[in-house]
Amino acid sequence: MYIIVAGAGKVGYYLTKALRAAGQEVTLIEKLRKRYDLLVETFGDSVILGDACEVSTLELAGAARADLVAAVTGDDEDNLVICQMAKRKFKVKRVIARINNPKNEVTFNLLGVDETVSSTKLIYSLIEQEVEIADVIPITALRRGHLELVEVTLTAESPAANRRVRDLALPPNCMLAILVRGETAEIIDGNTVLLPGDLIVAITPASCVQALSEALLSGGVPAR
Repeated sequence: MYIIVAGAGKVGYYLTKALRAAGQEVTLIEKLRKRYDLLVETFGDSVILGDACEVSTLELAGAARADLVAAVTGDDEDNLVICQMAKRKFKVKRVIARINNPKNEVTFNLLGVDETVSSTKLIYSLIEQEVEIADVIPITALRRGHLELVEVTLTAESPAANRRVRDLALPPNCMLAILVRGETAEIIDGNTVLLPGDLIVAITPASCVQALSEALLSGGVPAR
């Protein structure tokens, strides 16, 4: 997969590092010369200097063959412009935008941005649901269906530890999807036995995050 990341702040920098480590082909775009000069030392030819809001820069980055464009600058308007050009000019199949103001999410969606990521919204959701940060960690919000992708690490005291998934009383419409144990990962099914130390990636309605935390971790009403 060929991915273009527009914006080389902390988000863009670490996203690019993670994607390259996973074996993906990535080009990072940065418009500030000083920042670009530092990035070249790490990414070499995989970073280019230019404004991703300009057609010429996206052309130079190879947007015509990109499978995905991620606009992660600190400016919502720039991210929208980048996604719009990638979609309309270069026919990129999938575009993802970072949004800083959650009020802009509806606008982005209406204008064809496939997915939006708002750290502000995720943090607010965490506070609103009164879930301990150390217990259930939001990974991302899935725009369609008001779902959230979360990760949970079981402890020896977890009521779900040493039990089969089919025997757990999970909230409605919650699904345990992926189990990470040590260096291995597997798809969870009803016969999977959960152990202390397991990291579980789950899909849950936003309204059920608290109930999922209770089912997997506390076995009762969490302390407030």
